[in-house]
Amino acid sequence: MSGSTKNGYRYRLGVDIGGTFTDVVLLDLEERTNYVGKVLTTPESPADAVIEGLKKILSEHGVSPSAIDSPIHGTTLVTNAIIERKGAKTALITTKGFRDSVEIGTERRYDLFDIFMEKPAPLAPRALRFEVTERLDSEGNVLEPLDENEARQVLKKLAGMGVEAAAVTLLHSFLNPVHEKRLEALLGEQAPDIVTSISSEVTPEIREFHRSSTTLANAYVRPIMRTYLDLLSRRMLEEGVKRDLYIMLSNGGIATVDTAKAFPIRLVESGPAAGAMAAAYYGRQLDIQNLISFDMGGTTAKTCFVEDARPTTVTEFEVARVYQFRKGSGLPVKVPVIDMIEIGAGGGSIARVDELGLLKVGPESAGANPGPACYGRGGEQPTVTDADLLLGYLNPEFFLGGEMDLDLDAANASVDRLAKRLGLERIQTAWGIHEVVNENMANAARIHGIEKGKDVQRYALMAFGGAGPIHAAHVAEKLRIETLIAPAGAGTLSAFGMLTAPISFDFVRTKIMKL
Repeated sequence: MSGSTKNGYRYRLGVDIGGTFTDVVLLDLEERTNYVGKVLTTPESPADAVIEGLKKILSEHGVSPSAIDSPIHGTTLVTNAIIERKGAKTALITTKGFRDSVEIGTERRYDLFDIFMEKPAPLAPRALRFEVTERLDSEGNVLEPLDENEARQVLKKLAGMGVEAAAVTLLHSFLNPVHEKRLEALLGEQAPDIVTSISSEVTPEIREFHRSSTTLANAYVRPIMRTYLDLLSRRMLEEGVKRDLYIMLSNGGIATVDTAKAFPIRLVESGPAAGAMAAAYYGRQLDIQNLISFDMGGTTAKTCFVEDARPTTVTEFEVARVYQFRKGSGLPVKVPVIDMIEIGAGGGSIARVDELGLLKVGPESAGANPGPACYGRGGEQPTVTDADLLLGYLNPEFFLGGEMDLDLDAANASVDRLAKRLGLERIQTAWGIHEVVNENMANAARIHGIEKGKDVQRYALMAFGGAGPIHAAHVAEKLRIETLIAPAGAGTLSAFGMLTAPISFDFVRTKIMKL
């Protein structure tokens, strides 16, 4: 392909890593068209799938990597690391007397009547929480200076425990960061290998527990995100992509790799945010200002309200909830994020029989490896994709654009085993799986709307993601929504959404004053 844009770069690239597939979109700025591609996600090394998808789409369309401007990437690595507790060994340093504030929380019970109520454990266990002597008053004035000798002893002990990351959250530091910055400097001297996050930079806002939880989460994922982003940047450069990599943030904007490495907690909803931005973009093109974005991929389904052609946002989010729809059962993080609800309902969601003999679907997923039974990669459990194949919603000879054949016999065998347990015919069981997952998603959207005081019937439904358009008609029917939109290339729309996002970073500070 010939031609170039005014800055010499003709193409832009968006890459979104999902639970099953990694999506790639290549936008031709001259021809005003885009090319799409999908490869199976590589959970053990996500960068492998990104590079595979990049090489594949460039080869198919004869594009030189040096012609790409602004590659943009979204990832769920942050969320997964927190949910699966696979982050760094992280310590928390607090003002003396506040070691346990991150475990005490708000002292509110999210369920008053559940005597077995579970709370999410802090990312730093008590043995890795330390105190230092210092104190600021509520206006940020120093009441008691930082005891540096004591602090050095604490840091020496911390370094000897094999800690990889440290979060520093001192009382009232959002008003005056002097002690936090000094502790950060001391950490650099005493233990330069430990990655440090201080609350006055991560989230300089009032409310001790939320500030501590957010800073701790940021420190917890910093080492793995730094390693991953450095690796990905280097490998893209080796492939010939000369322009700097940008990262999708949870607020619907994009930022540099350096910003993402410093504040990875801002990536907690990176991939899903891109889908909401794409829905808003299409809404503007169609002159539909109010819609619900419905993004169903291989592992999860997400819904978000788009109003006046902009996704709704909030300044607080919960990750790793013990109970999916129970506010307060997760770890709070105070970061700007596009407001959406997410459930474990995707193409790879596994169908099973519960203790009462009832059919349940999800939240467990077959993921990319082994994937649904019909992928022919060793999976044996029945999934939503297997049911959709048996019901005729998928063409076994033209899946993934004809690049991947689906194994109908394997799908039949997996659903047959479930049908035998339920005492139903194969096709009845497949339809049951399809209906249960539709009802789960419709119910999630309904609850999200009720929580926000919105009437879902007044919105259009925009369906995308690999499985979204397959299920959207029945979901819309259950929600009594009359207008349904399924854009071309719906399976890669989140990757496209990154190309519509502006460079942005939200700054929030607390200022205490009389009104």
